[in-house]
Amino acid sequence: MKHLRPLERRVLAMRDDGLKNEEIGRRIGKSPERVESIIAWTAIPRTRPPARRSPTAIERRVTALLDSGETHAQVGKRFNRSAAYVRQVEGLAQYRQAVDLLGARRQDIESQA
Repeated sequence: MKHLRPLERRVLAMRDDGLKNEEIGRRIGKSPERVESIIAWTAIPRTRPPARRSPTAIERRVTALLDSGETHAQVGKRFNRSAAYVRQVEGLAQYRQAVDLLGARRQDIESQA
């Protein structure tokens, strides 16, 4: 059940609990035919969705303003947000950058092996 969507996991769990497609459909608001389709789709192998490689617009603006010397409070004032929000956006941008760097490094190592 790796890389399944929440609805797919829920449908499979209900099926594993012994519920019929009609009952599953009633619980999730889908037709029994749609439930059958959802179950069939889970058998198709898929990889996880690709990681976002580029930062969001707000992350780019916040990091650029902070790099130019503005404080978190000043940047927050520009966006009508608190300094805590700006710190959160900055932290998320740094986290994504680190994950991208580590992910690229791991792929390089795996390809060399």
